[in-house]
Amino acid sequence: MRTDSFALRHIGPRESELKEMLNTIGVDSLEQLIYETIPDDIRLKSPLNLPVALSENQYAEHIGKLAAKNKIFKTYIGLGYHQAILPAVIQRNVLENPGWYTAYTPYQAEIAQGRLEALLNFQTMVSDLTGMEIANASLLDESTAAAEAMALLHAVRNRKQKKDNVNKFFISEETLPQTISLLSTRADFLGIDLVIGNHQEFEFSSEFFGVLLQYPGKYGQVHNYTAFVSQCKEAEIKIAVAADILSLVKLQAPGELGVDVVVGTTQRFGIPLGYGGPHAAYFATKEEYKRNLPGRIIGVTKDLDGNHALRMALQTREQHIKRDKATSNICTAQVLLAVMAGMYAVYHGPEGIKYIADTVHYSATNLAAQLARLGFEQLNTSYFDTIRLKADAAAVKAIAEKNEINFYYPDSETVTISINETTTLEDLNAIIAVFSEVANKECDSLTELLKNEAIPTELSRKKEFLTHEVFNSYRSETELMRYIKKLERKDLSLTHSMISLGSCTMKLNAASEMLPLSNPQWGNIHPFVPVEQAEGYQIVLNRLEDQLTEITGFSATSLQPNSGAQGEYAGLMVIRAYQKSIGEGHRNICLIPSSAHGTNPASAVLAGMKVVVTKASENGNIDVDDLREKAIKHKDNLAALMVTYPSTHGVFESAIKEITQIIHNNGGQVYMDGANMNAQVGLTNPGAIGADVCHLNLHKTFAIPHGGGGPGVGPICVAKQLAPFLPGNPVIKTGGESAIGAISSAPWGSALVCLISYGYIKMLGSKGLQKATEHAILNANYVKERLSEHYKTLYSGERGRAAHEMIVDCRPFKANGIEVSDIAKRLIDYGFHAPTVSFPVAGTVMIEPTESESKAELDRFCDALISIRKEISETSAEEDNNVLKNAPHTLQMLTSDEWSFPYSREKAAYPLDYIAENKFWPSVRRVDEAFGDRNLMCTCPPTEEYA
Repeated sequence: MRTDSFALRHIGPRESELKEMLNTIGVDSLEQLIYETIPDDIRLKSPLNLPVALSENQYAEHIGKLAAKNKIFKTYIGLGYHQAILPAVIQRNVLENPGWYTAYTPYQAEIAQGRLEALLNFQTMVSDLTGMEIANASLLDESTAAAEAMALLHAVRNRKQKKDNVNKFFISEETLPQTISLLSTRADFLGIDLVIGNHQEFEFSSEFFGVLLQYPGKYGQVHNYTAFVSQCKEAEIKIAVAADILSLVKLQAPGELGVDVVVGTTQRFGIPLGYGGPHAAYFATKEEYKRNLPGRIIGVTKDLDGNHALRMALQTREQHIKRDKATSNICTAQVLLAVMAGMYAVYHGPEGIKYIADTVHYSATNLAAQLARLGFEQLNTSYFDTIRLKADAAAVKAIAEKNEINFYYPDSETVTISINETTTLEDLNAIIAVFSEVANKECDSLTELLKNEAIPTELSRKKEFLTHEVFNSYRSETELMRYIKKLERKDLSLTHSMISLGSCTMKLNAASEMLPLSNPQWGNIHPFVPVEQAEGYQIVLNRLEDQLTEITGFSATSLQPNSGAQGEYAGLMVIRAYQKSIGEGHRNICLIPSSAHGTNPASAVLAGMKVVVTKASENGNIDVDDLREKAIKHKDNLAALMVTYPSTHGVFESAIKEITQIIHNNGGQVYMDGANMNAQVGLTNPGAIGADVCHLNLHKTFAIPHGGGGPGVGPICVAKQLAPFLPGNPVIKTGGESAIGAISSAPWGSALVCLISYGYIKMLGSKGLQKATEHAILNANYVKERLSEHYKTLYSGERGRAAHEMIVDCRPFKANGIEVSDIAKRLIDYGFHAPTVSFPVAGTVMIEPTESESKAELDRFCDALISIRKEISETSAEEDNNVLKNAPHTLQMLTSDEWSFPYSREKAAYPLDYIAENKFWPSVRRVDEAFGDRNLMCTCPPTEEYA
């Protein structure tokens, strides 16, 4: 065996097992299987033009050399990003721990109680600091969270405002520039009229439905918004506030003023800068808006025994159910980062976070005092961490950069300095030395921090926060390490067994891909530093763009969208910009197959399009005649088709080129959803099928871990005509020459985790990428054939093959009183996470094994499902006290003195021999979904609730 081949480590099945797997499938070779799976007319005629694969050791050296090209200056730019200290206990036990980063979204609550508790901590932290009633379990970044706030306030306008078509939204000019740009992008097709100006000159007109304020302002000024909020209320104008979460430790909580929404980022709570992300945004609002709250909400409920349990609440708001009527297209969150930020609050507690906030504030006030002695006027009358100086910006910049220090320069006569948690007395004195040189004056060094306050009493925080026991119990590293491990043990992840989620591609996240994330030369770079300071990042990001462009067969790529749903939206917005540029901006009809992901119609609506659904044929494919009829009917206004390929039904549709040609013939562009790209790489591509733009889920196909529900990255790749419109950024130039506005806060989105996909491609190379795709198809068809005598596969290709996933029909078992959810819960007893349940067809499971799973693991999974099929045959609709209806079975049940079930404890817990070797115990019984929605509680409950 070649020990220097990454492909051999990434791909599960051994060469020695290949013949047996192919025999089971009924083909002579892997080449024959691929021929029978993928239509010949879309197969690539030559291999991908990528460099030769690197070994893991070679890649470690390569990425280390690139890291050394990044210049780590002391950076005080601010603008929503501040260097923070990630406690080592959180870095080692969460960020670097596959037990946390390989977990999936907690749809199966019984095996996700650990991360659900961590997210409940996060929500409690956010609610406490913002003073709001309810918070979600994170969003993507501050700017996209502000856009979600605008959309929520628009949705909850009163009846008269809707009737009168009140569509104006005011944005304070003190809002972060990237947020204003993103809001402009979003408002464009939502019928929202943005007005940007000075809030102190705002006229409280009935033409406005909402406002957005920044707290503190982008240059550090803290305003007293009390009177402004009061006047908004009188005028029935709703208020959103974008607030720096660390400042809320010292400033009055916006919720106490009576605002409607508070958003921001939790990056300051121990998350590396990472050249822009990933960072968990927060979103907090009033409980009356809970049905409009975007993203996921963690709620308290109970299990079958009445014990305390957690789950994702109010899931009927999600786009997979509501589709084009959804609150938002948000699917991925930033769960791993939210867990880290929540743990930061747990570790430091209220007294620790107060100490950090005080130190930051006093550092800023003492610095301001010293610079005033040098003659530099400080313009902010009230501030938390950012001072604004009148100075010759060019002179300051020249000397600062010579001393490896970055400030922010809003104009030629202004310099702003944002202090952060890492700033020491030595750092402050280095800043003073820069200004001493500019002024050509001597100034004494700081030797201690005086407790100088720059926040007026009326703006100071009075209310306590983080009073719950969880934030006051784990001060030593030993205690926090054990708490993190306690939660981890409640969660099933890829460290336990395969997670065969169709459409979600839970493959190996290799350690060699993950290791660079811990390197401070990648972690400690602000997204708005001059690009020459980020040479290593620029090389990686440019090469990754080129790699993805080659893989998709397109002309250009943008890495900016930081989730799959954002990628969908960005792709549609680029189409709209292109059509507008050629005088066809009226095109607004988007055709979407009935089997599409729920994010597709939600994204189309966000992009200002009208969704027209096309039918599926009996074999699950797109009904080409229906699609043609609707394309011709709407040809004057047809903007796009959104198509997933291979289809959501796990099939390479042979008519795909005919489908794309129909759209082009009728004036539209073709958007390909890249969710199933794991079945394409190296064998076919979006360019070959005739698409114009696709998004890629780097957290699926390209190995960025799901992290319990995020981070995700959703770059878009585009054909030549769309390249000029790739998204830009108002601070750092990026995108095409006719760039649309920002799609995320940072120029390159979640740049830090792009290192993972870069490594994945570099270490697999052209041959390895193709081999991975072939084995993804091999594994899926092996599972399909092993289950074929026990379960019906709903759809397959013309030659009877699945792509990389398949839909297994569980509806016939209703005759036995068994629902698909019962099978999902019973799989937990066998040590497995359920496949995707009831999507895209109700009453089915969608199975995707990925290329990373070995034959032995595939066999264990198939054995489990076959055993469950036998158990189903033993049940009846008349008797629901059976092993499936009672699943999952907890250790408490098995060790109880009472056993009131008509089957043995052994059958409940150990139905197959292999389970005893590595038994995973769910920590709760089946949760009560309805109770949690009827009694919504989304913050840590009082301790007596646990009794």
